[in-house]
Amino acid sequence: MKVIKRDGRAVEYNNEKICVAIEKANKEVSESNRATSKEIDYIVSYIESLNKKRILVEDIQDIIEQKLMELGKYDLAKKYIVYRYTRALVRKQNTTDESILGLIKNVNNDSDSGNKTPIIASVQRDLIAGEVSKDLTKRILLPEKINKAHENGIIHFHDTEYFLQPIINSCLVNIEDMLYNGTIINDNKIDQPATFQMACVIFAQIIMAISDSQYGKQYLNVKHLGRYFRKSYDKLKLELSEVIEEDLIDKIVTKMLKKELSEGIKTIEYQINSLISTYEKKSVVTLILELDNEDKYYKENVMIVTEILNQYLEKVNKDNEHNKVLPVLICNFKNIDDKEIQELCKIAEQCNITVNTKDIDKYKYEGHFNQGIVSINLPQIAIETENDENEFWRILDERLEICYEALMCKHYALLGTISDVSPIHWQNGAISRLKQGERIDKLLKDGYSDISLGYVGLGETIKILASKFDWNDDIKDRYFSKILRYLEDRVQKWKKMTGIDFTVEKTINTNANFRLFKIDKNKYGKILNVFDSNCYKD
Repeated sequence: MKVIKRDGRAVEYNNEKICVAIEKANKEVSESNRATSKEIDYIVSYIESLNKKRILVEDIQDIIEQKLMELGKYDLAKKYIVYRYTRALVRKQNTTDESILGLIKNVNNDSDSGNKTPIIASVQRDLIAGEVSKDLTKRILLPEKINKAHENGIIHFHDTEYFLQPIINSCLVNIEDMLYNGTIINDNKIDQPATFQMACVIFAQIIMAISDSQYGKQYLNVKHLGRYFRKSYDKLKLELSEVIEEDLIDKIVTKMLKKELSEGIKTIEYQINSLISTYEKKSVVTLILELDNEDKYYKENVMIVTEILNQYLEKVNKDNEHNKVLPVLICNFKNIDDKEIQELCKIAEQCNITVNTKDIDKYKYEGHFNQGIVSINLPQIAIETENDENEFWRILDERLEICYEALMCKHYALLGTISDVSPIHWQNGAISRLKQGERIDKLLKDGYSDISLGYVGLGETIKILASKFDWNDDIKDRYFSKILRYLEDRVQKWKKMTGIDFTVEKTINTNANFRLFKIDKNKYGKILNVFDSNCYKD
């Protein structure tokens, strides 16, 4: 068996080099985390059982990492990752210098969060740390073929500026558990709130705490505030009953609650706005406005949602640019025939918010989180398809395998992470209630979390193929659906194979779509001139 080195040289396979590499990594971990001689022999035997005539050195190293993970040697695998690139790290030029200087001079903003303003000091701090992560991810953490696929626009490996840290992408916060059972923020125990105002304060503090330990969106369902609005009503009514006549109590309580409602929602909005303004994390918070007349606190939640939408509409209508930075709202109204709900639908329409009337699976299970996303560049496959339609599917298969390996890199980066990394997520209720020192591994499989295959430019892909093979509208529509089904079928196979919940989603990351379009435009030129855009949109 010939081993193909990084510089292209072919050398004879030597299993002793594998043993030496693992033993060197063994010395860097505790004895309980080391691979035994029997386990090392198993890894060597597996590589040799592949019976390949030629194999890339990167593929051998990938297999070693994968097998160490399968054996539960997570710490050893991480040490091996560092070891395998130690010489390359010394050999390669550090790539962060120019990019960091570019940030300081405000000429570089090559981030997946492309809406950041690098001239702001707090944003610069975040971006500079991101440049270090991107550099180490490229030179140490990712296999060479994944890096090349990203650089050539075959895939987009999202959020490399955060890959260095064992943190997740996004989550649907289990806000009900955190409010009802209490939580801990900055080592301070937070008990169940006694009033709506206090619930809103804690709600806002939770948002701030979570944002520091993940890089993607957080979703929060405001329906859980209804319980505490009822608490405020009961508390005020009890207090006033001791000094005021009963027929006046409801009027006074209603007036006081209206003020508390307004101030509570403003507290949440203020904290979100502060988060967005300070760190330029636009749209990092999504509030789910869910109404269901079977909910015990339905009436309270109608009032809460009404207040949120009215405050949102007020800011949308203002000209001041500082009021344009707003959280994303998702309206999920199940009893659309109610008069009150119809009025809320009208306000939502004025805010350009679509109202959903069915369950949204993505936001259904609180505590659910996303491990990361890798996107496939579909138009590039269409561009490279020359002979017949079957060639498209062959190339797609090859590139989906690259996507799978890249997605597993996201998964492996989280394996072995202990709950102490982010107590707010793993120990104090945002996602789970694990013990100190407990690994999060069981939450990475069996549907508690997912990992996303994104796709870019499906509409452009169909247009390119149609121009090559003279398709009519019916064929274009069929192929659009056929490609989507193909992606869905493939991730289901991955799910059965690994136990990990893979999902498919359209990539709406503007920076990713722009980057892939730019690469293809430079590489293929005229074929993309037919699109009146500087990025993939459809």
